[in-house]
Amino acid sequence: METALTIPSNRQEVAASRPSLENLVAQFVAEQDISEASRETYSRSLRQFVAWLEVTGRTPRLGEMTRDDILAYKDYLQAGMSAYTVSSYLTTVRKLFEWLEAKKLYPNVARNVKGAKRPRGFRKDCLSEEQLRETLASMNADVLEGARDYAIFNLVARTGLRTIEVSRAAVADIRQEAGQAVLWIQGKGRDSKDDFVVLTPEAEKPLRQYLSMRQGDAHALAPEAALFCSHSDRNAGQALTTRSISRLIKEALKRVGLNDSRLTAHSLRHTAITLSIKGGASLQQAQAMARHTDPKTTLVYFHNLARVADGAEKYVRF
Repeated sequence: METALTIPSNRQEVAASRPSLENLVAQFVAEQDISEASRETYSRSLRQFVAWLEVTGRTPRLGEMTRDDILAYKDYLQAGMSAYTVSSYLTTVRKLFEWLEAKKLYPNVARNVKGAKRPRGFRKDCLSEEQLRETLASMNADVLEGARDYAIFNLVARTGLRTIEVSRAAVADIRQEAGQAVLWIQGKGRDSKDDFVVLTPEAEKPLRQYLSMRQGDAHALAPEAALFCSHSDRNAGQALTTRSISRLIKEALKRVGLNDSRLTAHSLRHTAITLSIKGGASLQQAQAMARHTDPKTTLVYFHNLARVADGAEKYVRF
């Protein structure tokens, strides 16, 4: 069990016995009231910050750092990372310095340093209905791994699940609510399975077919077993990782010539939300399916569809 840091009250004592930066970061992360997944995210982003401090020689003079130093770190991040990653890393650094200031160790030099400006619109593109059908038709659902990959691709495209939600799903999570088949999920940043997506017959059938092909292994269909697992000799029965799920979806798209950096597993989520709205879903219905905390996020889809449908460019005549 990690021992809590003892923070000296006298400023001279602080200067003489200040804990190492690595220990401070570890204590900061340990004190946060966040999920384990978020804790790991904090640790990962702060390891990047500590490494940068060491390489640039700023670690010994941490107490002398200014806002310009944090801005220099921001420039460093922007040189090789997306705006979303930069903003996430800077948020963690800001929280760290808020904590350090509260402990009376260092001034909060990261206050009011803004994240990177995020691009408008979505980072990934949607697929057309024809592209979805073509990709599914190219997958061999007559073999075990092919049936699994088909079920995953089809499920994500019809429900908008995130890869982490697919990875966390267990066999017992397929249930009935008011006579309707649903899949209970543990969403991003959640500690438990407290939400669900509706399984239409088109989404449920390939899933059931895949599970029926696992009948030979009793353990594979135990309630706690992973809904989507590895069938390789090395990792048999282990839940597919988010990386594996992303890779199999990307490979399926490549096989039909859709080898575009903007077409990924997350594209299927965008596609599901977009098609639900085009099919007549209301804002509330689409938000519930997408599990967006803020309806403004869902509204972006409505605005984009309206912009395309009603574009003034269509009235330009030559």
